[in-house]
Amino acid sequence: MSTLLLVVGVVVGVAYIYRHIVVRGQQCTSRAKLHGKTVIVTGSNTGIGKTTAIDLAKRGARVILACRSQQRGEAALAEVKRESGSSQVVFMQLDLASLKSVRDFAETFLRTEPRLDLLINNAGIYMQGKTKDGLGLMFGVNHIGHFLLTNLLLDRLKECGPSRVINVASVGHNFGIIDFNCLNTHKALGQGDSFYDVLKIYCNSKLCNVLFTHELAKRLQGTKVTCYSLHPGAINSELARNTSSLFQVLLIPITAFFFKNTVQGAQTTLHCALQEGLEPLSGRYFSNCTARNLYPKAKDDVAAKKLWELSERLSGLV
Repeated sequence: MSTLLLVVGVVVGVAYIYRHIVVRGQQCTSRAKLHGKTVIVTGSNTGIGKTTAIDLAKRGARVILACRSQQRGEAALAEVKRESGSSQVVFMQLDLASLKSVRDFAETFLRTEPRLDLLINNAGIYMQGKTKDGLGLMFGVNHIGHFLLTNLLLDRLKECGPSRVINVASVGHNFGIIDFNCLNTHKALGQGDSFYDVLKIYCNSKLCNVLFTHELAKRLQGTKVTCYSLHPGAINSELARNTSSLFQVLLIPITAFFFKNTVQGAQTTLHCALQEGLEPLSGRYFSNCTARNLYPKAKDDVAAKKLWELSERLSGLV
C-alpha cells in the first residue's frame, strides 16, 4: 500500500511540475507602458489575440481589434474594454480572405488613425477552402492577407518608429515546404482534404510566416521598424473549431493537460512586442520568449525572396 501511495505521489508530483513549469513556459517580463502608442492585433476576437489585446490595452495602448466577424468583433470589443479598464479600444472589420477587405481596412486605418507602433499579425485559420480571390484559404489568410496588410501599413510604421511587426507562426513550420509549382498552378500550398493534407498545408503556411519575416527584416534594414516571428506554444484555443466534431472531442483531454491557456500562449507575442533591446534580433524566430535557431529552409534567402515576389503578384502590389 505504501509503495502504491509513493508511486501515485510521484506521478502526481511529476504531472504538477510538467503542467505548471513545462507547459506554462516563460513569461513576458517587460513592464513597458504604451500610452500614446497604437497597436493593431488581427484575429483579436478570440484566443491569444484577444488576450494579447487585453494586455496591451492595460498598458495604455490604443488597440485596434481587426476581426472578420462584426458580431464577434463587437462582443470582443466590449470584453477587452471591460477586462482592461480602457476606453481606447476600437473594432475595425478585416477579412483576411479578401484582398479588397484588407485594402479597405488599411485605407480606413490610415485615414482615421495618425499612429501605428505595433502590428501584430496574429489571425490564423486551420481549414481547407478558397479565399474570395481564388487563393488556397490557409495560404490566403495565414500569409497573403497579412503580407498585403503589412506592406500597406509599412510607411506609417516607419513614420512612427521605433515600431515592430510581429508574425505569429508555429513550430509546425519545421514540417512545412513551399511548393512553388503548386503555388503557381493552384495558388495554394497543397491539395487534398484528408487530415494529413490539411495539417501539411497549415505547416506550409506557417513556414511562409517565418520566411516572410526573414525577408521583411532585410528590406527594413536602415529603418526604425523591426520584425519577429514566433511559436506561441500549443494553445487551448479555437483554432481547431473548423475540424470535425469527433476530432474536437478527442482533443479535449489532450488540450486540457498538455496545452497552454491563452494567457500563457500570449507571452511570447508580448515578449516580441514589448521586450527592450530586441532590435538587433530583427527577423529572428522566438519560442518560449527566447530567440531560436532555424533550420536552413526557414531562413533560405532564395526561397524567401521568391515567396515575397510571388506574394507581391498575387496580392496585387505589383
